[in-house]
Amino acid sequence: MVEDTTDLKRTEAMLRASEKRYRQLFQSAPIAMIEWDVSMLKTYIETLHASGIDDLAAYLTQHPGQVRHCWSLIRTVDYNQAFLELMGIAGRNKPVDAFLPTDADNFMRMAREVILMAAEGKTAVEREETLVTTIGERKTVIGKSMAVSGHEETLSRVAIALVDISKRKKAEAALRESERRFREQAFRDGLTGLYNQRYLYRSLATWIERARAGDMPLSLIFMDLDRFKTVVDTHGHLNGSRAIQKVAQTINGCLAPPAFAVAYAGDEFVVVMPESTLPQALEKAAEIRSRMADTVYVLGQGVEVRLQASFGVATYPQHATDLNGLIAAADHALFAVKATGKNAIGRFRA
Repeated sequence: MVEDTTDLKRTEAMLRASEKRYRQLFQSAPIAMIEWDVSMLKTYIETLHASGIDDLAAYLTQHPGQVRHCWSLIRTVDYNQAFLELMGIAGRNKPVDAFLPTDADNFMRMAREVILMAAEGKTAVEREETLVTTIGERKTVIGKSMAVSGHEETLSRVAIALVDISKRKKAEAALRESERRFREQAFRDGLTGLYNQRYLYRSLATWIERARAGDMPLSLIFMDLDRFKTVVDTHGHLNGSRAIQKVAQTINGCLAPPAFAVAYAGDEFVVVMPESTLPQALEKAAEIRSRMADTVYVLGQGVEVRLQASFGVATYPQHATDLNGLIAAADHALFAVKATGKNAIGRFRA
């Protein structure tokens, strides 16, 4: 009997020492730690099962209020300083509930998943989650949970480690945005900001395939500034570049998606008009021509010029059935206008 008592006391002392080491590690951990008591939730779920509710997921869907009720049964046992810092909490006003605030959109989904995992006895779980701190800051964390040794059956102690990956996520998002901008710039003209020839040939091929598949028209406007060499000779190359930039703005201001403009070469521009008939393209060319005629283009050092252009219009499949043929048809129509006096709009004529 004496030996049994001695062994028991020795075991209890070892457990106390083990618990003390655990607490020291828990409190001094550099990552956020929180410990939950999930035993009341586990008991409640067992009661639901005993009452004949076999499909808990369906039950929670039919009774969404039960999600919040179940969540309220989770109690906080402890947490460390790193958790307070993560959540933006001043002092140690110990919460009594689960205290893992998320935004309203995510809360019900996350709470539901936690409840279902508890129902299945799954405590060793790793997941990414978005939290909202007490000061309203959104943080992305990796959370890893496990039942404390000796409490696997009751779930009275479940430890959760939270690693803040917000900076990494922001860096990844910035990298993706940088890559997107790089890809975008590869298809943009450096002077005007319009799309370039590379984008024209890639996208126009796609639009023609869509037009063919959907039995829809597609029109192309090829335009060229009239007597632009005179502007450059009179006011210099820098002002010539400024003039091209401002004309590009005029063209772009007349378009709405899916139509788009392309800086083709020098003072030449192409306007692609998906799902547009020949009359619609002629009308758009007239709008651009009119807008240019009404605009005084102010260049550098008080230089003001008026500009005009010639336009050639062609339509798929009326005038051509492939990319190169459609561009050639619009260019042919433009050349015909240039040959007969400029500052006009012409359609392709075979």
